[in-house]
This record gives sequence, C-alpha cells and structure tokens, in this order.
Amino acid sequence: MEWSSFRSVLSILQWWGFNVTVIIMNKWIFQKLDFKFPLSVSCIHFICSAFGAYLVIKVLRLKPLVKVDPEDVWRRVFPMSFIFCINIVLGNVSLRYIPVSFMQTIKSFTPATTVLLQWLVWRKYFDWRIWASLIPIVGGILVTSVTELSFNLLGFFAALFGCIATSTKTILAESLLHGYKFDSINTVYYMAPFATMILAVPALVIEGAGVWEWFTTCQTLFSSLMIIISSGVMAFCLNFSIFYVIHSTTAVTFNVAGNLKVAVAVTFSWLIFRNPISLMNAIGCSITLVGCTFYGYVRQLITQAGSPHTPRSPKNRADLIIPLVKEKLDAKVASS
Repeated sequence: MEWSSFRSVLSILQWWGFNVTVIIMNKWIFQKLDFKFPLSVSCIHFICSAFGAYLVIKVLRLKPLVKVDPEDVWRRVFPMSFIFCINIVLGNVSLRYIPVSFMQTIKSFTPATTVLLQWLVWRKYFDWRIWASLIPIVGGILVTSVTELSFNLLGFFAALFGCIATSTKTILAESLLHGYKFDSINTVYYMAPFATMILAVPALVIEGAGVWEWFTTCQTLFSSLMIIISSGVMAFCLNFSIFYVIHSTTAVTFNVAGNLKVAVAVTFSWLIFRNPISLMNAIGCSITLVGCTFYGYVRQLITQAGSPHTPRSPKNRADLIIPLVKEKLDAKVASS
C-alpha cells in the first residue's frame, strides 16, 4: 500500500474514532450519568475547544492563525458563531431525547435542507439530477421516522432544526466568511469563545439549578466529571481530525466515508445502549445513507462537468464544509 493510500485510510479511521467516541460519550452522559443538561454539555465542549484551538495555534504553532479584520470579527464571525452555537446545542438536545441511530439518520437530511433553503430563500436553480438524488434521502427518513420505536417529538424537531441550522451555517459561510480561508481549527479558534459567551447565561438560567442538584446528589462525582470534560476534549480532537481527513482524501472518498461513519456510529451505539431497532427502521436508515452517498456522487459529477445550472461550487474540499462537526462538520466544535 502506497503511503498516500495508507494516510487516507488512517485519517478516515481516526476521524471515525473521534466522531463515534464523541457521540457515544454524549449519549452516555445523558443516559447513564443522568446529566440531562444539553446546554451545559455544549458549553463545556465550547470551552474545551476554545482552549484546544488556542493551544494548537498560539502555543504549539501547529496551525497558522487566519488574521481577521477587527470589524469583521463582530460583523461576520459573530453571526456565524451564533448559528454555530445553535447547531451544536440542537444536536445535543436531540441526543438527549432520541437514540443515536435515529438522530444520525435525521442529520443525514442536511443535503435536502441545504438545497431547499438555497432554492426557497436564495432563489438558486438546481439541476434536475440534484432533486432526483434527494428522493431516497427524504423517503428513507420518512420510513425511519414512522417506524422509530423510541420516537420523541422534541428530540425529532431538535434534530430536524439542527439540519436547518447546519445548512444555514454552510450557506451563509460563503458570503459572511468570503475572503477568509478558514480551516476547522481556525473556525473553532474564533467561534468557540463567542459560542461560550452566547450560551453561558441561558445554560445558567435554564439548567443551573438542575446542575447544582446533580452535583450534590451524584454518587460518582469525580469520575462523572472526568467523563464530561473528556467529551469536550474529544470534541476538539474531532475538529482536528476533520482538518486531517480533508487534506488526506479526495472529495468522493470524503463523501462516502462520511456516510459510512454514520453507519459505524449507529452500529456502536446499538451495541452499547441496545436501543430497539425494527427491521423497517434499519431499512429506512440504510436507504437514507445510500441516498446521501448518491447525492454526493451526483454533485461531484455536475461539478466536474461544470454545469451552468448549479449554484457556485466551493473551490476546494475545505470550503465544502466550512467546517465544523458534524458536518460535514460535523466539522464542527463537533459534539454530535
């Protein structure tokens, strides 16, 4: 195996590892540790990611800092940070109420919400093949939702609106961050501190009393806190892993690996939490993942053909996810 191929495989495996670890740890925190406070968990992730990005850029100097005009910090970066914050919070809220398998399947609806928003709000025209490629995604999610044995309305809508937030973040990034070549680490460096500021007061007001009660009644306080903080560290590591995988794989490989990542996360979550999954539910999830892969393939074909009837395509793979986590970044502070 050539070094480039080995590096691609290694980058994908470490990306999968961090992503699945973050998802499982978050679900474990909500379900097993009984720490049912998604705003507080998100805030901890933002704090850990802010410190991690500062360490990588300012102390270790592993990544150069993207210089941003002071006026643009508030005029362009802050609005993106607000959407980024909402995206992460909604992902954790959905994970609090619904199984990982259902949440990950709904998140796969993001390509459809992105196309719909660009068509409805920004009046962009899409090739008919793009619309056709969305049919299995929508159909698979409908089957999964109808047959989900652990359906929760709040969790469902949190995941669905999370898709809309992810799509909005990706679309607005083209205009708000135009001229700045942000990678996942610089994205976290600028947005995580703002996200912490935005979320700190709501988390304190809404969850403060519950968190204090949990502190005073938890029988395994030290080990539980270590797990919660470690999930924040893993969330930052996920962003670093996304930067690595983007620069080590092709766009097609990234698309396929991203959808297989969902399958890996669903499998591991089922092995650990044993949430009930019906046959039709599994079929719906599979249809959705195949549809996402097909959608990515169609977008790649149209981009390569230089079709004039598609929105302006990103110039490179890093622009495609303006990352975070989840999503693709997830590239996200990714905590979902």
